[in-house]
Amino acid sequence: MAKLNYHHLNYFWHVAKIGNLTKAAEALHVSQSALSVQIKLLEESIGNQLFTRQNRKLLLTDAGNITFSYAESIFNIGDELEAMLKNGLHKESQTLKIGMLSTMSRNFVEVFVKPLMNNPKVKLNIAARGQTNLLTELANHQFDLVLTNIEVSGTNKQLWQCQLLVQQPISVIGAPGLKLSKKFNDDYKSLDWILPAPGTPIRSAFDGLCAQYQFQPNVVGEADDMAMLRLLARDSNALAVMPDVVVKDEISAGTLTAYMTLPNINENFYAVTVKKHLANTLVSELIKDFALQQNNAL
Repeated sequence: MAKLNYHHLNYFWHVAKIGNLTKAAEALHVSQSALSVQIKLLEESIGNQLFTRQNRKLLLTDAGNITFSYAESIFNIGDELEAMLKNGLHKESQTLKIGMLSTMSRNFVEVFVKPLMNNPKVKLNIAARGQTNLLTELANHQFDLVLTNIEVSGTNKQLWQCQLLVQQPISVIGAPGLKLSKKFNDDYKSLDWILPAPGTPIRSAFDGLCAQYQFQPNVVGEADDMAMLRLLARDSNALAVMPDVVVKDEISAGTLTAYMTLPNINENFYAVTVKKHLANTLVSELIKDFALQQNNAL
């Protein structure tokens, strides 16, 4: 085989990711015909067809899937190298870029990054995003680490490394002074409820528990954002369903009380990274420190 043309391979990689020749040409700022020629040259040089057409769609052949897998690794390593060189090889200080799911608990994130807060050699850069944008920016090396409460599975296009950090128990939270049992009973039926939005993992689990106990809560508010749930719980007389960590300051101050822990319902927090040629030791140490902290708390 002649020496592989990485310029042609890069064009193929973009077309395979986008799945449409016209859109890929627009993204690459080249004509569709020029892009077709580049891919044809690549196919001729490697002696294999990379795409087939089906109902105006481009589908990868077996050789195309293998080539895409290698191209994904090659250009991801290239992006990683570029990001590392831009940030400097031997800097006295390091910026750690963390992406967090916009709806998750800020208190949890604060606990997680606490070991670095007073480290003069580390600058934290934390940004909130939706799940899709988090993973896109992580894949593009705009984040070193992503924190989320939604598990991420690997695909043949991107090898996510998703590690469970901790399972936080879910509690019924309310104003202090209420005479409530640690188990569901008639006392709870006369009170208003503020719940996570329908479709969220906590809400689905809570709805299942209510069905089990034939309990119909009087829902007066819903939110998919933990910060908003915290405010609603603090400033209303309703009961709220959330992890204790979300309102740990209010519980410590006595302005809110955790009345019961919901059985078999947890919120999972994950650390997500992408496989790198050179692992980020700061990220690895941060995850290990958090795991050690959790073990010591048991």
